[in-house]
Amino acid sequence: MLLLSAKAGLRAAEIAGLTWAMVTDADGRLAEHIALSNHIAKKGSGRFIPVHPLLRAALIPLQRQARNVGHIIKSERGDALSPGSVVNWFRGFYAKLGLQGCSSHSGRRTFITLAARRAARVGGSIRDVQLLAGHRSLRHTQGYIEGDSRAQRRLVNLL
Repeated sequence: MLLLSAKAGLRAAEIAGLTWAMVTDADGRLAEHIALSNHIAKKGSGRFIPVHPLLRAALIPLQRQARNVGHIIKSERGDALSPGSVVNWFRGFYAKLGLQGCSSHSGRRTFITLAARRAARVGGSIRDVQLLAGHRSLRHTQGYIEGDSRAQRRLVNLL
């Protein structure tokens, strides 16, 4: 779940609703991207998100167990998790680590911030970050991006 949040930028409801059909190709192999369906994405903001190598590595053993059937994230009983259960899992996870102020949205915020900082390095733009995040407005994406005073200093020195 942590990798789906931090390396794919998924929301709790998207993590809960993610199925093998959204991450596999027609031959049943892990696809190069997550094809997030409109019906599980907030405001129907389905999108394609490239699969990060660490996420791919984590999905491989899960795929062997699940045989490409049903939801990716399941309870100990094998049922699909509710979005609330995903939120609670993250709350407990971060509490065990002693991290305060973290939530199920923390990985998503990190994903969006890092993507925004690195977009120009790969020829991308903030619009690409917006599309990966599934936001309708750049203004909404902007609200997720944390500033960095050291980066600002380096940027000004380049001018």
